[in-house]
Amino acid sequence: MIERLRRFFDRNVRHPAEAGGDEAEHALRLATAALLVEMSRMDDRVTDAERAAIERALRGKFHLSPEEAADLVELAEAEAREATSYFGFTSLINKYFSPWQKAQVIELLWQVAYADGHLEKYEEHLVRRIADLLHVPHREFIGAKLRARGEA
Repeated sequence: MIERLRRFFDRNVRHPAEAGGDEAEHALRLATAALLVEMSRMDDRVTDAERAAIERALRGKFHLSPEEAADLVELAEAEAREATSYFGFTSLINKYFSPWQKAQVIELLWQVAYADGHLEKYEEHLVRRIADLLHVPHREFIGAKLRARGEA
């Protein structure tokens, strides 16, 4: 598995400062996936429904195959375990995503939060924190929450 992750990383992810358009996109995918993984870990248990929601979100947002999404989630889990803050992830997203794309990330976070059928206070806190770091207006934050809750 480690070799598979290394190949995925080598093939798809480099720091955006040294990357071209496609490589920057892959780094953004990893940053987004790491935030979704963090959301799934907020209540100290990652359910199958949350994992499926993460993979579904990544496939939909980035047009990935099921295998690519699964590889990205595994890589994101490793990145999230090593991260000491959300700044590395949110700074990439702030630099390269439009306001509309940032609001989409917030909606994906809500989808993962609602995937197991209930919203924990720590999950809501994380979405608020990430929305603040991404400078997503409160109106967009609430709209994303309502859409995700309606889909759950």
